[in-house]
Amino acid sequence: MSGKINTGFSVKQAKWLEYGIIGLCAFALFCIFQPFSQFLFSAGCIGVVVGGLVFNLMPFCVAGESPRKLIKVGGIVLFVFAIAVALALASAWGYGLYLKTQ
Repeated sequence: MSGKINTGFSVKQAKWLEYGIIGLCAFALFCIFQPFSQFLFSAGCIGVVVGGLVFNLMPFCVAGESPRKLIKVGGIVLFVFAIAVALALASAWGYGLYLKTQ
């Protein structure tokens, strides 16, 4: 024995995490395609974006993977998303300035 404590996900925890991510994505799609409620449609649109970002964590939902690594990868995904949003907002602001000058 090396004395090292296994702090990774168990097989059951990894499967539940996978099923949770897939369930979130499926529920978001259901909310988008239901014809009854505008609120559910709006929540589904947000859910699709969140589900798409969280789906990047699927390769790390395996037995033996540490939760710390999953959190680290989630942070990287959020950082890249924040940069993309900042670039989109800066682009829209610049386009607004361009239209003002016309």
